[in-house]
Amino acid sequence: MKVYTKTGDKGTTALFGGTRVPKHHIRIESYGTIDELNSYIGLIRDQDIDQLYKNTLMHIQDRLFTVGAILATDPEKATLKNGEQRLKIPKISNEDIERLEKEMDAMEASLPPMTHFVLPGGHQTVSFCHIARTVCRRAERIASHLNDLEPFQPETLMYINRLSDYLFVLARKLSHDLHAEEIKWIPQKES
Repeated sequence: MKVYTKTGDKGTTALFGGTRVPKHHIRIESYGTIDELNSYIGLIRDQDIDQLYKNTLMHIQDRLFTVGAILATDPEKATLKNGEQRLKIPKISNEDIERLEKEMDAMEASLPPMTHFVLPGGHQTVSFCHIARTVCRRAERIASHLNDLEPFQPETLMYINRLSDYLFVLARKLSHDLHAEEIKWIPQKES
């Protein structure tokens, strides 16, 4: 199978199910941003970090492919004529969301309590986490807008929301593990 098909040369692409839409369609923007997020998570996974984090990130990348597939499916073609679902893969589950929550709880147990916002940075790996977190927030905003227009599985949006929290906690944990300075944001006072 060739990578190029030439079917998108006029600015359209096909959703899962065959419906053609403009490449700037909110559905394309939504799963495209998830793809971008997945790439940044791969960048974090490529860093010199604990294998536990790498394994968790690989699982997250797998789940993001599922999120992308859900977002790429035309809701009008999600159910086949025989009544079966077009997507024949496990959807995002409450267990997926709970796994992120458990990972966050485990990391936070070894961190000092947060008393202020922190400035992104301190170490390149930490900065990659913050970039991924902000891309995840953008993905959530776009997916939320899409959900308002064409609702999809609620757990999918919940997962994206929880993932941005996870990436924030991971950034803090990696700051701690890498002995990077975590700089608190202290608002300036008016003169």
